[in-house]
Amino acid sequence: MASENSVTLVGNITRDPELRYTTGGRGVASFGLAVNRRYQQNGEWQEQTSFFNITAWGDLGENSAASLTKGARIVVTGRLQQRDYETKEGEKRTIVEVIADDLGPSLRWAQAQVERISRDSAQSGGGGGGGAASAPDPVYGDEEPF
Repeated sequence: MASENSVTLVGNITRDPELRYTTGGRGVASFGLAVNRRYQQNGEWQEQTSFFNITAWGDLGENSAASLTKGARIVVTGRLQQRDYETKEGEKRTIVEVIADDLGPSLRWAQAQVERISRDSAQSGGGGGGGAASAPDPVYGDEEPF
């Protein structure tokens, strides 16, 4: 049986997304997320905070860097990924981070304005079609999906 590795987190961004590009030109944004948990223990409220590193690739990373800021409350869906690295002092470390599949603002206590970008400008690869019409979407055809 194949294992599932998916996670959904709701929390506050702890640092502005930092956007970088790979040598191949693919965007990648990284930022921190604080997730709070409140619970009662012996009749008293307790609060626990967990911190996660979030990584968003491609258009998702570029859009998150342009849209999200420190302090914003967001919803993240993605997968957990373990990674090994070595410090400058030569010590080996292992971290677990969240590779985002989708990101969005939490609308529980806020409102958001969505600005759709055109499909042509959202395509990665840069090999523009010189103004040629693209094929209709196989699911939605020519209609807007929302």
